[in-house]
Amino acid sequence: MVVRTGAQRVAEQPGLVPDGRLGLITNFTGVLPDLTPTSVALRAAGLPLTALFGPEHGLRGTAQAGASEGAGVDPDTGLPVFDTYERQGEALDKLFADVDVLLFDIQDIGTRFYTYVWTMYDCQQAAARLGKPFVVLDRPNPLGGVRVEGPLLQPGFESFVGRAPIPLRHGLTVGELARQLGTATVVELEGWTPDARGVEPWVPPSPNMPTLDTALVYPGTGLFEGTNLSEGRGTTRPFETIGAPYVDDRFVPALRSLGLPGVMFRRTWFEPVFSKHAGVAVSGVQLHLVDRDAFEPVRTALSMLRVLRELYPDDFAMLPSLDRLWGSDSLRKALEAGDNPLDLLPAATTPAEWVRSDVLVYERDAK
Repeated sequence: MVVRTGAQRVAEQPGLVPDGRLGLITNFTGVLPDLTPTSVALRAAGLPLTALFGPEHGLRGTAQAGASEGAGVDPDTGLPVFDTYERQGEALDKLFADVDVLLFDIQDIGTRFYTYVWTMYDCQQAAARLGKPFVVLDRPNPLGGVRVEGPLLQPGFESFVGRAPIPLRHGLTVGELARQLGTATVVELEGWTPDARGVEPWVPPSPNMPTLDTALVYPGTGLFEGTNLSEGRGTTRPFETIGAPYVDDRFVPALRSLGLPGVMFRRTWFEPVFSKHAGVAVSGVQLHLVDRDAFEPVRTALSMLRVLRELYPDDFAMLPSLDRLWGSDSLRKALEAGDNPLDLLPAATTPAEWVRSDVLVYERDAK
């Protein structure tokens, strides 16, 4: 069955959203199946869209991680564009003064430390403070909605890569996540089932998320941002390629000996053009997914971290950001102590095991 997104449904049925001046929180991933921007489609449908609001990377996606494009005018619609990145509280509330209803349409990738869902959360909180409706135009979770991996974020470790206690791989659509995090109306998907993977057409959701395989490994290898290894930024295979100057020919055989499901490891050499080890030829590993259903990104990454700690105790180092990415200090402390980080993985494996009973919009297998 063909999947119809919330944006597509609203473009065809404008009455699905409340009346009033509409503000759309979106970016370049907010498109219909024919790649028409949602903003253009909504205006063509006669909806009173009056402003656009961009997240990290900006409305057009030209900014790298930790940056945005700022305010401006959208060339497609002529609408003013406001920058929500790193704004909270009163500063964010002021951006929404001239709209009556907030719509959200951005493609998420199902991982807690990917910031688009926290843009949604911050804007959702602002809408609640202002007494304005918040409507999510739902999109598929490209990792599927069956499996959950990793621990909940713990109190005291909140940041823009995790504002609330959800797992690393949360297993929800953005609409379901909005319902878990607060009050929201969800324009639901049609034709999507939680056992599906991928998004068609694939629009890279950020500069370092070029393929579906990148998104599939990211809940695990995104943790390498919190180490002194390159996570592949500045290469054509970010997050699928991991390395450092000190990694030698022992690393890949040690990984292969673990028999991790769904993935093969190949030794590789690369020279990042920016970010960690920029301009330096480093040795490392490329992850090759051979069974997307069997692959466990978080378990795989924890196993890789354990091997690195064992093989290179004098070179491997963790950065302060690792605690924020993991959602607590337990991973760092386990690696420092030489403990097995796999012991940190919780038993919960499905969304129904961690969300409220009224949150799930799409039927999950009872198993």
